[in-house]
Amino acid sequence: MNRTILFTPLALLSLFSSPLTRAEEKPALLPQWKSLFNGKDLTGWTDVNTTPETWFVKDGLLVCKGKPIGVMRSDKQYENFILHIEWRHMEPGGNSGVFVWSDGSTPARRPLPKGVEVQMLELDWPKIHRHKDGTLPPIAYVHGEVWGTNGLHTVPDNPRGNRSKSIENRCRPRGQWNYYDVVAVDGVIKLSVNGKFVNGISKATQKKGYFCLESEGAEIHFRNIRILELPSGVTSKEQTAPVVK
Repeated sequence: MNRTILFTPLALLSLFSSPLTRAEEKPALLPQWKSLFNGKDLTGWTDVNTTPETWFVKDGLLVCKGKPIGVMRSDKQYENFILHIEWRHMEPGGNSGVFVWSDGSTPARRPLPKGVEVQMLELDWPKIHRHKDGTLPPIAYVHGEVWGTNGLHTVPDNPRGNRSKSIENRCRPRGQWNYYDVVAVDGVIKLSVNGKFVNGISKATQKKGYFCLESEGAEIHFRNIRILELPSGVTSKEQTAPVVK
């Protein structure tokens, strides 16, 4: 005898779902903020091409004297993340930055690595570095420009040549703290300067690599360097910086 089986919505749901019992339930693994600077020493960082006197810790701050020009890199590579970093220049026209998705070494005869640079310039930089005709560089240049260096290519959100410029000047002068929040996901970077998103790039040709802090001629201080790592993506070997041992 043939029997007709009636499927109610609840019956159909029960066929395709097998809920976990309370004993089987597992808590979600939530991303956690981690500090990249412990306020005591340079644990987690390695000098690439500067000197032992270039970088040191004083009063809980990471101090960079600015000479010689070069970088210090993180011991670990990162792919997708939110980076929080606070910085202040101590000299007029100070120059520095943080490189993300960067190589852990520098090309021959070049002091800075392949990577995406997030610029940190003091407000007097345009006045000190006038064009040959006496005019000033654009004020947007002093804070938060983002671009690929040494062969890493990007597409700028707000083009100034191959660089992307911030659409609003939110940088504070020397002696005052600035803070950047850098959101980096799958070749896209968005930069918040002192609490507001104002710049970014996309289609970075390298999207996993080291952080590098830059020494470029002037004293700068860093603090509260923290990272929230996000899930990884589909990133090829060609899109990953070489591992430095």
